[in-house]
Amino acid sequence: MIEGSADAQSNVKLRYGMVGGGQGAFIGDVHRKSIALDGLAEITAGCFSRSTENTLATGLALGIARDRLYNTYEEMAEEEAKRTDRIDFAVIVTPNYSHYPAAKAFLSRGIPVVCDKPLCVEEAEARELANLAKSKNLLFMVSYTYSGNPTVKHARELIRRGDIGKVHFINGEYPQEWLLTDAEKQGSKQAEWRTDPKLAGKSNSLGDLGTHIEHTVSYLTGLRIKSVCARMDKIMPGRILDDNATVMLEYEGGAKGIYWTSQVASGYDNALRVRIFGSKGSIEFFEEESNYVKVSIFGKPTMVLSRGRDPFFPHAQSFSRIPSGHPEGYFEALGNLYKTYIKALIKQREGKALTEEDLDFPNAEAGFDGVRFIGKCVESSASGAVWVNF
Repeated sequence: MIEGSADAQSNVKLRYGMVGGGQGAFIGDVHRKSIALDGLAEITAGCFSRSTENTLATGLALGIARDRLYNTYEEMAEEEAKRTDRIDFAVIVTPNYSHYPAAKAFLSRGIPVVCDKPLCVEEAEARELANLAKSKNLLFMVSYTYSGNPTVKHARELIRRGDIGKVHFINGEYPQEWLLTDAEKQGSKQAEWRTDPKLAGKSNSLGDLGTHIEHTVSYLTGLRIKSVCARMDKIMPGRILDDNATVMLEYEGGAKGIYWTSQVASGYDNALRVRIFGSKGSIEFFEEESNYVKVSIFGKPTMVLSRGRDPFFPHAQSFSRIPSGHPEGYFEALGNLYKTYIKALIKQREGKALTEEDLDFPNAEAGFDGVRFIGKCVESSASGAVWVNF
């Protein structure tokens, strides 16, 4: 199939600001590039670092006016809220500990927010942010990137219409090898903050990777977690936070599951894999081969569906950007989430009602679920890997 998706471009371009993502950071540049894919928003303000020099250097390189480069996110939220050409949404890409105060600063002033995952550290903070966004009718997105992939969206529709029957077991894993050494002591900024509880919060491996499994499974199946039994390991000597974790789960309705995350799994790069097993068949998504989804219906040959080649459901197909054989991946998936979110902002501003498809992005409630998942797993592990109810 050569044709791409038919997607009418909007003449409206929104303005956004970013907190975090300065020179030397990783995820901020990913967000900026993903937003730029569809030309629906431009960056016009920022507080990119706790270092004024870094913020200035980053902002000026991005072409942002000097008077819209701020020393703190509090100043940025306060000053942007006063402007007639204020930002239409704020993107927060800082370490976990500052997600809550930064998001609250913008929401309190009526500015919609996109926040990197996990939403924050404490369950009470996540609930407060979700309630604040709802009370002010502000669209809030949490960047669980993989739910933006067309193959995940197609698999979700297959499960929702009953192709694999009633879900009875789920297997999710997300192994990496990058912390098999003490990278946090060798100058890696990413390793330094992720292994520091003052910056990362209660968990490292489970918080960084396990929340992606939790959200991907929730998005695909719609199942709610009933209870968890977790063991969180600190395999590398001297680590304060987990670098390996195993979680058994029970879901409402009777399904069972097991999740495994690791940053000390030699030979693995970024191997998120989710298998959904039902009474009629199964579906498998593997992030490193994200242009394909495996569907096995009992008694029939296993199918490997290809994004761009095989017919997808219309909503899923609308996110396919290029022909088959040309891989789409991480940037495109995050770009798909931003495209949906920004179009919803535009539609809301025009006073139009938002549909389920308009709101097909991870919201603050999804962020709350992720924070609660982390907290319950930490509670279980600290109590000797006992079952903990949600």
